[in-house]
Amino acid sequence: MANNAGSFVIDGLSCATNVELLAQQAELYRPAHLAVATEEARSRLVKLLPSGYAPSIGIGASGYEDLAKVPEAETVLSAQSGAAGLAGTLSAALAGKVLCLANKESLVLAGGLLRHLCAETGAVILPVDSEHNALFECLAGRSDPIESLILTASGGPFLDMPREKLASVRPEDALKHPNWSMGKKITIDSATMMNKGLEVIEACHLFGVKPDKIEILIHPQSLIHSMVRYKDGSVLAQAAVPDMRLPIAHCLFWPDFRASVVPNIDFTTCGALTFRKPDFDLFPCLRIALQAYAQGHDACCVVNTANEVAVELFLAGRISFLDIPKCIEDALNHVDVHTTNAWKSRSVTELVLCVKAHIEEIQERTRSYVCASLS
Repeated sequence: MANNAGSFVIDGLSCATNVELLAQQAELYRPAHLAVATEEARSRLVKLLPSGYAPSIGIGASGYEDLAKVPEAETVLSAQSGAAGLAGTLSAALAGKVLCLANKESLVLAGGLLRHLCAETGAVILPVDSEHNALFECLAGRSDPIESLILTASGGPFLDMPREKLASVRPEDALKHPNWSMGKKITIDSATMMNKGLEVIEACHLFGVKPDKIEILIHPQSLIHSMVRYKDGSVLAQAAVPDMRLPIAHCLFWPDFRASVVPNIDFTTCGALTFRKPDFDLFPCLRIALQAYAQGHDACCVVNTANEVAVELFLAGRISFLDIPKCIEDALNHVDVHTTNAWKSRSVTELVLCVKAHIEEIQERTRSYVCASLS
């Protein structure tokens, strides 16, 4: 996107396979560039585009990478689900874009690389995840030292369910998030609280803190999105109705703001706001994610990949809900990883290629291990 006096020119749009919606948006904004996941999706998209409109259409990872670095775009919103979003994110950072980042896996897999690229190319990351966007707002304009960052979590649909009953929950049960409307993968991650574990890793990279400076609080109402505890004893909190339009608009228009993005909270009718500490026994994915961060980038890659595979297997009915953390921890304990020498590369372009190859190797070994262990 190019920002022109507060309004946007849409230079490119993408989707995975929902080409019907992409075609509607493309007809409205007429961007010069589009991207989709597969050749089959491209064929369907072409048939839906209006006569006389012939944008370039990229396919797959290379298509998303090309879209993220088109010269005319100043701002890129990286919102692909899972590890698939890394390629586009790195491409945008390498091109020096303002990167509105809604793909936490990019930082989980390659946080050090992304920070390095931003320093080298002048790229800027603005956090779109609601919790991290809230932290960004609470930290903006403050130079006094912090005591801790507080990430809130809804607790998902199984917050008060006894552990013995979790073994029998079905995918359709896990997909009923109480507050947010999200894609299947992130909704399951919310139910296991792996999403919050990954968000801790994301916060460490975004704000330059260690996990011992991050608190997690279960807040079922999802009205307080995050808080910052300062050394002077004060706490700043960002509150809003659970609606992703707010953090998206906050990043796209930063440093300006837009009125009436979401409805106001009526504090006289919203009821009590409650908070509690997370149960690491009920949600072991939190502990596993923190363990992976302590072991380094490669361990984070193993955990992220094993989680994606386990979620796919659960949604397909091949494993139980409680098998998800078991698969992830088993992979973390058994998949061999080794440190890459990519940081010795001579250029940032060569560095990106080497690190991507290293990550892909770990992902492939992790996928193979998880699948073989269940066969």
